Amino acid sequence: MSISKQEVEHVLVVPTELFHEIGHFQGFCTDPEPYLKSLLDPINTSYRPRDEVEEDPSFKQLIPYCIFSHQGKIFSYQRGKSSGEGRLHAKRSIGIGGHISSEDNSENGSPYIDGMKREISEEVHLDSAYSVKCIGMINDDENEVGKVHLGIVHIFELEEAKVLPREESIQNTGFALPEELMSDRESFETWSQICLEHLFK
Repeated sequence: MSISKQEVEHVLVVPTELFHEIGHFQGFCTDPEPYLKSLLDPINTSYRPRDEVEEDPSFKQLIPYCIFSHQGKIFSYQRGKSSGEGRLHAKRSIGIGGHISSEDNSENGSPYIDGMKREISEEVHLDSAYSVKCIGMINDDENEVGKVHLGIVHIFELEEAKVLPREESIQNTGFALPEELMSDRESFETWSQICLEHLFK
């Protein structure tokens, strides 16, 4: 999302305490439903300045993490220097997605779904029909990025392997078998490593 220097982006967050009350986990959770019912309830969410919550572990920013799959192969890319999250520069990734913004807070729909669709359309050109399923969640409190984010993982099963980058920050794209990606595991960001280990063993 493009935000001018005069504007402050407000992003969707939930209290970390609520996440712990539902059931804290480290790594991958294969049963997202009990979490999503509470975490996406407007009663529990708020929009706060992104620059503040990036350094405040008392809140978790909810991030849709979308994985594109075609005939068993997984889409991956490398993050360029223009990537919004400086702490992930040069890392490889299998996830497309980002923050849910207050600009996504439409009265007629779901801010989360609207934000996920916006992030996908901003980052890539998806020229294929697909089916989508939410299959898990990621939490990683062992690094500074993970402490303030909570990932919601969606698998997009594509009819055709047609995904092209729209942003300069998405480089060296392509589809590969999970075992090929796992052979270069250490080059991937932590969330991608977690997904590869738990989804594509």
